[in-house]
Amino acid sequence: MKTTIFTAFMLTVSSLVYGQTAKTKTFSWNNLPVISKPVFKKDTFNIVKYRAVADGIYLNTDAINTAINDCSKNGGGVVLIPAGLWLSGPIYLKSGVNLHLKQGAFLVFTTDKSKYKIVEGDYEGKSAARNESPINGKNLQNIAITGKGVIDGSGDVWRAVGQGKLTASQWKDQLTKGGVLSDDKKTWFPSEQFKQAQVKGKSMLIQPGMDLSAFADMKDFLRPNLLVLKNCKKVLIEGITFQNSPAWCLHPLMCEDLTISGIRVKNPHYAQNGDGIDIESCTRFIVENSVLDVGDDAICIKSGKDEEGRKRGIPSAQGIIRGNLVYSGHGAVVIGSEMSGGANNIFIENCTFMGTDKGLRFKSTRGRGGVVENIYARNLTMKDILQEAIFFDMFYFVKFATDGVRDNSPVVNEGTPIFRNMVFDNIICNGAETAVFIRGLSEMPVQGITISNSTIAAEKGVELTDATHIKFDNVRFVVKNQLPVFSLTGSKDISINKVSYNNGLPSLLQVNGVGNERIQVLGTDLKSTGKTLELKDGAKESSVTYK
Repeated sequence: MKTTIFTAFMLTVSSLVYGQTAKTKTFSWNNLPVISKPVFKKDTFNIVKYRAVADGIYLNTDAINTAINDCSKNGGGVVLIPAGLWLSGPIYLKSGVNLHLKQGAFLVFTTDKSKYKIVEGDYEGKSAARNESPINGKNLQNIAITGKGVIDGSGDVWRAVGQGKLTASQWKDQLTKGGVLSDDKKTWFPSEQFKQAQVKGKSMLIQPGMDLSAFADMKDFLRPNLLVLKNCKKVLIEGITFQNSPAWCLHPLMCEDLTISGIRVKNPHYAQNGDGIDIESCTRFIVENSVLDVGDDAICIKSGKDEEGRKRGIPSAQGIIRGNLVYSGHGAVVIGSEMSGGANNIFIENCTFMGTDKGLRFKSTRGRGGVVENIYARNLTMKDILQEAIFFDMFYFVKFATDGVRDNSPVVNEGTPIFRNMVFDNIICNGAETAVFIRGLSEMPVQGITISNSTIAAEKGVELTDATHIKFDNVRFVVKNQLPVFSLTGSKDISINKVSYNNGLPSLLQVNGVGNERIQVLGTDLKSTGKTLELKDGAKESSVTYK
């Protein structure tokens, strides 16, 4: 009883303190968020007129930045990069500028790391030392990167890579690129400086009173994201191919009215932190009709990490993700794990995931805090998912040198993350290790998830741990392994309605341990398995009812 009251209290406090529910408009499939696009003058500033040279050798940093500055000072317009191979150092966008790459334009960033200054940047929602991003923008309005060209971040000179990530011939080739090896000879580092920073667990976080010069001895370790736009309004990214980023590829942070349309994002599958698009604490955004093939999460929604993210208090909200194709990535569409500012009112539809590790991926851990709610997905197609088609895990944690001390006790407090109120409809998946995996916290279950009108073929069916108010409505499971269709632990208010499944499985439902309550099986065939119900570790038959 105390836990129930305390949980209800915490839900109320979370909504009021962080303003993630009370101040949010009502959105639905019939009332989607509206994203405003930037508008530009027609004036064109061709970088060739600024003595840029398309030979892949001449460094065009000054020419491109001068054209951008002149364009912005003139009231905005188009900075044109014609067809050709253009080498550059870091580029800084300005308000009113549309950086346009014509088809055949290949903008590649220099591998000379001395051209990138150490600057105050962001790492997982925290102030951190980074090398300048190849493309930067801060506190801008009406900006764009458009066209049919290619932007390459030269990420291979920045990243470490493990032998296990490469084929034998790729590893042999990697050893010819200089760098140094780990002591066990299984990891290639771009330099001794990088190796020492990683081995010694050096932190890139900027503490009060620290000067950026303090990071000089680990500069090579401070990999930049390819594109960082911070606190910008009315942003358009359209048509471009972004590839080979040193770390995350696209990172819009605290932006409003963000449109990403028709782009291609390509990072090597072995790329460490090779995310595709990381949308962090952005309001009103759309990612549509794009293709991603990356080395980490593909389309990822974030909002800061732990206390810093909660203090910022800006959720990623009012988003649309539609018409995208994801070939490879740890997760196709992901929320978390840095979601301490929350996320809400996000609509995902008409996407295809092919060969990703996970399909829909939601992750957090104790200490994060934040409320993720009102997430809707429909008409998704998945093929050959390596792990889970739909995945919730509130025990996700990878230890970084930048992590502080966190409270891992099972007590509801400001660091308790909340996932609730999500509806997934018409999810079609042919091939996964597990159809649905939901693991909440004992003190804060994952709650209010509905999966309807879907078909999922997987090695294993559904695993629920510490989950409440979960509904399966008109869902077909094709389970290959000889396992129960549903396995429940510590779960309550579960509705299995009009569910169908293949013949010959050992049981429909396995209930594990005490604490499982109010499990309803409605309109579902009970005769096609060896038996309907398995009870383990003290589970009670009375916890399940049939209609």
